[in-house]
Amino acid sequence: MYKYLILVGLFLGIFQIGFTQEGILEESKKAQEELNQAYLEEETTVLTAEDFEDFQGLEFFELTEEYIVEAEFIRTPEEKPFEMPTTTERTPEYVKYAELHFVLAGDSLQLNVYQETSFKEDPKLKNYLFLPFTDPTNGKETYGGGRYLDLKIPDTKQVIIDFNKAYNPYCAYNPKYSCPIPPIENDLPIPIKAGVKKFKL
Repeated sequence: MYKYLILVGLFLGIFQIGFTQEGILEESKKAQEELNQAYLEEETTVLTAEDFEDFQGLEFFELTEEYIVEAEFIRTPEEKPFEMPTTTERTPEYVKYAELHFVLAGDSLQLNVYQETSFKEDPKLKNYLFLPFTDPTNGKETYGGGRYLDLKIPDTKQVIIDFNKAYNPYCAYNPKYSCPIPPIENDLPIPIKAGVKKFKL
């Protein structure tokens, strides 16, 4: 849980209206540097001992404003909890919390954002939302199982999605971890060339 909280903390960034692209890019750069450092340190890395021995750092796409978008946050309060499949037999319970509607590269897109039901009673995690997604880069430039983003429950009806902060699940680096598999509803039709690249390209 300690390592999980570190990752959540690194990627919960700026999500208010009145943002500046430059300010968010600075936040993204800082988050990427801190994430990289977490993998480089023995106390916080999730790498296997063999991989850690030769690890020189994560690879990222170039930071770009193109993949910073403002999305409409549409709450979906009547959704029923469900068990999300993972890379193991573990099936954590989530609930669809909201829909995010946005435009990227001229396409109108939608992603669902989820809340793990066990987080509701945890003061450290109760405002945390989970945004897993897949896209055409998976298995080529990025991890085949998709990538994740983290959000906070917003105070407004808009949020900023910064795909520069997209990161790999732990199981991309170490098979001992159990990672949620992004629902098919969150399969984007356009490539997201932002965030963390595939480990061992």
